[in-house]
Amino acid sequence: MRDATQHSEPSAYASDVLSISLERRVLTAPDTIARAAARYAADSEQAWMLRQPHALRRSFAAQAFGRGETAEQIWMLQQADDVRDAYVREVLGG
Repeated sequence: MRDATQHSEPSAYASDVLSISLERRVLTAPDTIARAAARYAADSEQAWMLRQPHALRRSFAAQAFGRGETAEQIWMLQQADDVRDAYVREVLGG
């Protein structure tokens, strides 16, 4: 039996699963929470997504999040011109 004072480190897999779960929850959170989180995002792409309307973020979470770069690119190409234009302007600097 383990001593109550001992702590075990989570496995890398468990840590990744927790991270992805937390990211998805923030991504689909109400606008005020997502916008606040955008200030702490690791990069401009994450910050941009967190500043988008809730419906757009939910769409991304359902269709592309965690499915790889190709799924994300397909999702972006299916969005309205104003969304794609904002991404190019605000993330890619174009």
